[in-house]
Amino acid sequence: MTDLLERPSSATPPSRPPRGSGRGRRSRLARAERRERRWHLGGLGSSGERPQPSRSLLVALVLASATLATLDLSTGSHSPLEPVRGAVADVVGPFESGTSTIVRPLAGVPDWFRSRSTLSDQVDALTQENQQLRSELNAAPYDANRLAEYDKLTAAASDLGTSLLPARVIGYGPAQSFSSTVTLDAGSDAGLRPDMTVVNGDGLVGRILRTSRSTSTVLLITDPDSTVGARVGDTLAMGFLRGRGVLGDDGRLDLELVDDSAVPARADTVVTWGSTGGAPYVAGVPIGRVTHVYSSVRETSQRIVVDPYVDFGALDVVGVVVPTGTQSDRALIGADGELGGQSAAGEAR
Repeated sequence: MTDLLERPSSATPPSRPPRGSGRGRRSRLARAERRERRWHLGGLGSSGERPQPSRSLLVALVLASATLATLDLSTGSHSPLEPVRGAVADVVGPFESGTSTIVRPLAGVPDWFRSRSTLSDQVDALTQENQQLRSELNAAPYDANRLAEYDKLTAAASDLGTSLLPARVIGYGPAQSFSSTVTLDAGSDAGLRPDMTVVNGDGLVGRILRTSRSTSTVLLITDPDSTVGARVGDTLAMGFLRGRGVLGDDGRLDLELVDDSAVPARADTVVTWGSTGGAPYVAGVPIGRVTHVYSSVRETSQRIVVDPYVDFGALDVVGVVVPTGTQSDRALIGADGELGGQSAAGEAR
C-alpha cells in the first residue's frame, strides 16, 4: 500500500497551453470576419454607403483641370497637350470612323421615314392638282361654248329689243310621247308661264307648253303639232310652218304660203310674223332659210322646204322672251344687251 502511494504515477499530466495562444486565435477570427464583411459590402462603409472622396482631392482635381485648360488656350497650336491630343486622335479616330459608318444608316432611318411621308404627301397633292387641271382642260371647250351661247343670247336680246330670261335645257321629251319637247331649268318662280317664246342665239326654238315652279316644258317648232306664222324674204309673203318631228341634220320645216302665186327664192330668210300680244311668238325672230321649192302645176300649189337655223340636237342655253320688269329668281338680259340684277321679289323667293 505504501509503495503504491509513493511510486510516481506513470500518466503524464496534461500540458497547459502556452500563454497568449487564446488571444491570438481571437484576433485571427476578428480579422477574418472583417475581411468577409468588406467582401460582402464591396467596400461600403459601416453605414452601407460608399465613402465620399475628400474635399481636398476634389479641389486638387478642379485646380488641375483649370490649369490644363488655361495652359492649352494660352499657348494655342503650341500647346504642350497637342501631342497628347494627336496621340489620342490617332487611337480613337479609327474607332470613331467605324462607329460612324455603322451608326449613320441607323441614324438616318427616322429621316427616311419623314422624307418618305413628305414625298408621299407631295405626290398626292400634285396628283390632285393634275386631276383638277385635267378636268379644267377637258371642260374648257364646254365652258367656251356656253360662254359663246350667252354672248349670242345677249346679241339676240338687243336685236329683238326684248328682255330674255336665260335658262338651260336639262332634258328632252321621251320618244314614246311622239312629241318634240325639251325641259328647262326655270319655271313659274322665274316668272315664266305658258305661250312664251323661246329662242337661242341662232333663232326660234319653240314655245312654252306648261310650267312648274322650277321647270318648264317647251314644244319645239320641229314637232308635227307645231304651227308657226312666218314671213318669207323681201316680199314678206305670209305662210305657216309645220315640223316633221325629226331632229338633227334631217330636221326640216315645211312652209305653206297663204298666196300660192308667191314664189320665194332659194336661200330666202324666214322669220316669225308675230302674234297678238307677242304670244305665243313675238315678231321678227329668225327661223331658217328656204332650201327647196316644189311646185305642182296641176294642183296649182307649192311646197317650200325650210332649213332651221337652230341645231335642235344640241340645245343648251336658251332665252325666254319676257316682259320688261318681270319678277324673277334670276338675272335677266335686258333689251339693251346688259345683264340686269335679280328683282327684290325674286331674291325674296
